[in-house]
Amino acid sequence: MHEPATVRSRAAADRWERLPDDLEAPVAELLGAELARRTLGLETVTALLVVSMSRRGSRSFTAVCQWPRLHPLNERAVAVRHHPLIMVESTRQLAMALRHRRLPESGTPPLRAVSVRLGLHAAALPTEQGSATDVAVQLTVSDLAADSGGLAAYRVTAEFAHAARPLGWCSMRFARATPQPPPAAEAGPRAGLLHPPAGAVGAAADTDVLLARAPQAGLVILPRDPGHPILLAGRPALLPAPTVLEAGRQAVMLTSGSTAEAVVGLSVEIRAAVPWRGAGVEVTTEPCGARFAVTVGPQLCATGTVALLRP
Repeated sequence: MHEPATVRSRAAADRWERLPDDLEAPVAELLGAELARRTLGLETVTALLVVSMSRRGSRSFTAVCQWPRLHPLNERAVAVRHHPLIMVESTRQLAMALRHRRLPESGTPPLRAVSVRLGLHAAALPTEQGSATDVAVQLTVSDLAADSGGLAAYRVTAEFAHAARPLGWCSMRFARATPQPPPAAEAGPRAGLLHPPAGAVGAAADTDVLLARAPQAGLVILPRDPGHPILLAGRPALLPAPTVLEAGRQAVMLTSGSTAEAVVGLSVEIRAAVPWRGAGVEVTTEPCGARFAVTVGPQLCATGTVALLRP
């Protein structure tokens, strides 16, 4: 006889709250530098953004992050505004560290991010001229769910601040992906596809560009750097949710002519697996931004939004 889902979810929440507090130290020290790299899915230890975490309530935590001025997604300049995906990546790393230390999953397939939402206080984002920006984080865990295989889903919401000034927030939901083969996509790029310049998609460098297009044709996901250390860490066959989000953001920047500084909100919902190249991206303009859809043939794989400052 199967337990009701609500009973299993309550058990997952109770187990979380009974676990001892063991995060009162630097994350790299707690996990070990190499384990931290593997656990958080990083190419190198230098990509670690989370400095420390501590528990403040049954499902609430505080953390400190450092955002390097020379982060791979940032522009190479004396003074830079951090790329919005650094906030998303910080949230992902916090979620992975919490899951590893507090409620390890025991089932298969593994949990993956299936939803990302980001809100930015554009006027408050600092300009970094030193080595890194120290960022305080308030973290909450919600929507815990379990099944017979263990932890089945949870949500992490992070609120970021610098010098006591709110910068924005990010919510990320993780769930057990349904086993499925990668959707059919072209094995290679179509003839005539060209990558837009980095500035046209709000990227810092040409290697960060995820899209290509052909004359009289739509946009296609085709990363210029298949081994990008952040967007494609580990060369995955399927795109992670934050990378799909960035592809949608770039598509909106390209089609709307907006600047990266105009972005105040981002979201993506993953509906089916997105191959690392070959999926199409369609953009629909709205009064305060745009919507995007990622498709493989007739299959809708992801949907998302980009909110822009009013002109």
